Amino acid sequence: MCGPAMFPAGPRWPRVRVLQVLWALLAVLLASRRLWALKDFEECTWQVVLNEFKRVGENGASDRFFEQELVDTVGNLFHMLVDSPIDPREKYLGFPYYLKINYSCEEKHSEDLVRMGHLTGLKPVVLVTFQSPVNFYRWKIEQLQIQMEAAPFRSKEPCIAEEVCSMSWYTPMPIKNGSVVMRVDVSSNGLGTFIPEKRFQVNINGFLKRNQDNNIQFTVGDELFNLMPQYFVGISSRPLWHTVDQSPVLILGGIPNEKYVLMTDTSFKDFSLVELSIDSCWVGSFYCPQSGFTATIYDTVATESTLFIRQNQLVYYFTGTYTTLYERNRGSGSWVRVLASECIKKLCPVYFHSNGSEYIMALTTGKHEGFVHFGTIRDGQVSFEMLPREWSVCEQIGVTTCSIIWSDYIAGEYTLLLLVESEYENASKRFQVVSYNTANDDLELLYNIPEFIPEARGLEFLMILGTESYTNTVMAPKGISCNPYNHLIFIWGNFLLQSSNKENFIYLADFPKELSIKYMTRSFRGAVAIVTETEECVRAGTRGDWAQGSREMAPQRKGRGAPLVPVEIWYLLEGSYRVYRLFPSKGWKVHISLQLMQQSSLYASNETMLTLFYEGSKLYQLVYLMNNQKGQLVKRLMPVEQLLMYQQHTSHYDLDRKGGYLMLSFTNFCPFSVMRLRNLPGPQRYTRQERYRARPPRVLERSGFHNENSLAIYQGLIYYLLWLHSVYDKPYADPVHDPTWRWWEKNKQDQDYYFFLASNWRSTGGVFIEMDSYDKIYNLKSAYELPERIFLDKGTEYSFAIFLSAQSHSFRTMADLGTVFELHSQVDVGVVLADPGCIEASVKQEVLINRNAVLFSITLKDKKVCYDQGISGHHLMKSSMTVNVVGSSGLCFQETHAGARMQGNLMVPVFIGCPPGKRLAFDITYTLEYSRLKNKHYFDCVQVDPEMPCFLFRDIFYPFFLIQDLVTGDSGSFQGSYVLLVVGGGPTLDTLKDYNKDEIYRFNSPLDNTHSLIWTTRTKRTTKDSAFHVMSHESPGIEWLCLENAPCYDNVPQGIFAPEFFFKVLVSNRGVDTSTYCNYQLTFLLHIHGLPLSPKRALFILMVSVSVFVGLVIFYIAFCLLWPLVVKGCTMIRWKINDIIASESYYTYASISGMSSMQSLRRSRMGSMFSSRMTEDKAEPKEAVERQLMT
Repeated sequence: MCGPAMFPAGPRWPRVRVLQVLWALLAVLLASRRLWALKDFEECTWQVVLNEFKRVGENGASDRFFEQELVDTVGNLFHMLVDSPIDPREKYLGFPYYLKINYSCEEKHSEDLVRMGHLTGLKPVVLVTFQSPVNFYRWKIEQLQIQMEAAPFRSKEPCIAEEVCSMSWYTPMPIKNGSVVMRVDVSSNGLGTFIPEKRFQVNINGFLKRNQDNNIQFTVGDELFNLMPQYFVGISSRPLWHTVDQSPVLILGGIPNEKYVLMTDTSFKDFSLVELSIDSCWVGSFYCPQSGFTATIYDTVATESTLFIRQNQLVYYFTGTYTTLYERNRGSGSWVRVLASECIKKLCPVYFHSNGSEYIMALTTGKHEGFVHFGTIRDGQVSFEMLPREWSVCEQIGVTTCSIIWSDYIAGEYTLLLLVESEYENASKRFQVVSYNTANDDLELLYNIPEFIPEARGLEFLMILGTESYTNTVMAPKGISCNPYNHLIFIWGNFLLQSSNKENFIYLADFPKELSIKYMTRSFRGAVAIVTETEECVRAGTRGDWAQGSREMAPQRKGRGAPLVPVEIWYLLEGSYRVYRLFPSKGWKVHISLQLMQQSSLYASNETMLTLFYEGSKLYQLVYLMNNQKGQLVKRLMPVEQLLMYQQHTSHYDLDRKGGYLMLSFTNFCPFSVMRLRNLPGPQRYTRQERYRARPPRVLERSGFHNENSLAIYQGLIYYLLWLHSVYDKPYADPVHDPTWRWWEKNKQDQDYYFFLASNWRSTGGVFIEMDSYDKIYNLKSAYELPERIFLDKGTEYSFAIFLSAQSHSFRTMADLGTVFELHSQVDVGVVLADPGCIEASVKQEVLINRNAVLFSITLKDKKVCYDQGISGHHLMKSSMTVNVVGSSGLCFQETHAGARMQGNLMVPVFIGCPPGKRLAFDITYTLEYSRLKNKHYFDCVQVDPEMPCFLFRDIFYPFFLIQDLVTGDSGSFQGSYVLLVVGGGPTLDTLKDYNKDEIYRFNSPLDNTHSLIWTTRTKRTTKDSAFHVMSHESPGIEWLCLENAPCYDNVPQGIFAPEFFFKVLVSNRGVDTSTYCNYQLTFLLHIHGLPLSPKRALFILMVSVSVFVGLVIFYIAFCLLWPLVVKGCTMIRWKINDIIASESYYTYASISGMSSMQSLRRSRMGSMFSSRMTEDKAEPKEAVERQLMT
């Protein structure tokens, strides 16, 4: 590290100042059209910050995104909405954060602007894009977006105005399981001030926590709030390594002698300087020689959930707390040291995930020289494996000593590309490219790098065949990089080699051999940026104009008189052979002059570039600026197109004298003047982008401002919309193919009533929820540009057209057989395919002579040969299509309000396989209708379940299935072939059992001879091994058997009704359907009732039933015969009891009334005599009856 890594030319010498003014005047002439166009509208920009749920309306509030738990604070509000179309019994939750949106314009007060925008009808439209997760085994792969309209909200600060002093717009910041990277695009609704669309990275930071004082702090170390100049001034630029589009938190080290790193969760829009809490122990041994110890963090790599660092020979990792990805306890409590017994000299990143995992590589030295430690990260768990598994690379390529300089992993091919330095017995060193397959442990020597740099002799590129001449400059390779989309491989050092097949390499001669590449950064969309090493330079003149203009501005190394050459930045379009120097360059001088004239805060006379990286397709710098002894760390756009355009015009212009003045003219090397894309199809079918739309509820307030309750209701509505999306993937297809259909199914008919209440200001809760404001968008229009990506299923085509308005004299006529003249254009278009054996392209040219233009119709088509079958979104094959207008690379530009844009070179990643968002569903509606038609009847279960209708056992079962496209909304009958298997079942839902492999075979195979079949069909087609039936929508149906060894055989009834059984059915088209790349798999429950009983159990039940019936008949007969006797017996018993009761009553009465009169006594005796006679008369028949019963 020699000094500052980057210094723009500053106006310090008078001569230099004059030159800069001339360059600035020329730049104004070049950019005059753009500058005049910019005057037509104000330069305004959106501003977005996060606010916690409880801090809405506070001025200056800005929060960090680390809370991931939903908040249960909105449910009570929904219980109040009794006159709304929502169901208050459902569960409504809220998100922990809001997005606060404002905008600002140059030299205008932001509060006044926002008020003016609100009064003129301006409403920000927020589009949140959720990045798909890495682990598709845990989460569903989908490209999901939600489009929201921001709601105006008054500030809570005291205000003396009648209506509003300050205000902002707010939208909920939704969270989705499986996604920690969110992209927020803010645009205008088309009213009010023109504000260009702006993109923000809003990611979850799993490396933050709250301490005991409720303050937010880092878990990886201590945050430093003073960014001292000595931390950044003069340090060397370092690469920013991370998993592309998957890393929510980026980390950058390289601060000398300090264990400090820069961390950001907004792609360096905001950042923090953190001192890592690592032990920094020093371990040295005979196999790990180290010249000294330093605290510098050399290598840093960020993945979706884990951060890796290297300090000296030590490697650490830290796993963040991401409850949206995995369980809470997966987060690390401290830095974890790995590969403790190894001497690690370098970490190598893997930019793309594969097979549900992310990867990292550690290159070792010492005792395990020639091996690579291959790390796998899944759900925050890290594991390393030493590769090759048996013999080292040195042993397998036949050398005694070798060293692995760099490693790159091609995930789709399971291949490691190793850059190996080999030493031979004669002390010579050679470099090779070695391929190692991690699946079969196969190692192959791909290419021997030449010892010396070839002699290009004025050519832009040179194919290395072994017969060319070479210079005396030794090749010094430093790294290797592969683009998995177009398969272009670069080997870089003090040279640049390019290959598309790993065998034939091309030397790019535009890059000077006197420089050495430090690192490369790729957009993986066709652009490459190169950063060179900082080195001592010679005296003025060796670097041309730049050395002369910047020699005095370069700092001096202590003790040395020679200045330092700043780091250089070069640019390359993949597929072309010309390399452009962006910095330092004439174009950079023009650009920096304009920026200094405009007093831009993003540029300074003394600056140091910390890193260079791509964000999407745009190139950014992270630069430390020094202005008046004050330092500032900024992220700024590297205007590649503007620099190339300036450089082109400053190098090729003429001054022609016309009359008494000079006319400035520029040479236009672009082969066309206008380029437009036409006939673009709807993007969603190919990008697989799902989009929902959600507008805030209308507030019943004349000013239109929302309050905290209405914003909370907005939160709950968006949560419920996303919840409906997540649960829509169910096996039984709804009658209407839309996740929001069930939400408004019962209330759609009352839509006019709810509107009537809102129109008369009578809606409860003060809000009006419009059902049409929450829906899914299926008909997005093309934005007149190629999509971000293209997914191709089997035989799928993608067509579009390119309209080129040619320059003058771009047509010529050619005679055909001397009689017919055919018009030809000198403007040609080439299409380069990364995998021509898998996809093909056709180009048709149409010359529009009356418009001096050419129309090229391009069709991209899959060849149906390179992919087997896979689950939707899984294991897709990466490829690409590059469309290039011949002779346009780096020469054609289009001026827009957002700046210059390069034209003529288009690259689109292509994914071959089963696209995300397709699924197989059981068409229960048509199945019931067809079954009723064919069986002439339909009997449902006694206890009807509308979600799972029943089917009668004795009826033929005719299953039908749907292919539902969750992206486009298409839903049609599945016309392919499939295999249906019963893989589980039980008499009740609580007793369901999954069958093992042998049971599945016995219960479903027509070859079974164990009498275990559950079902059969008259379909004759079977799989190749005849193990299972192959069915289709034309199959004659299924007949239920339930043979004696089947689990549904002899099922015991649970009541008085016939037995029921639940079958777990698996439907798959894998291996039997050749119409698609999709391996559709559907598992659903099938409720069958009316199952028959086994003969034994039926006979037993019959015998028991007959016995019970006969017993009842006998009992009835006996009862009829004996009933009179029983009645008589009961009567006699009753008489006897009455007699006993009467006798006891008489004697009791006589003893009490002994003192009665004689007359009474006489009458008593007469009564007694009369009673005695009557008793004797009645006793005779009684005794006769008793004797009869005894006999």
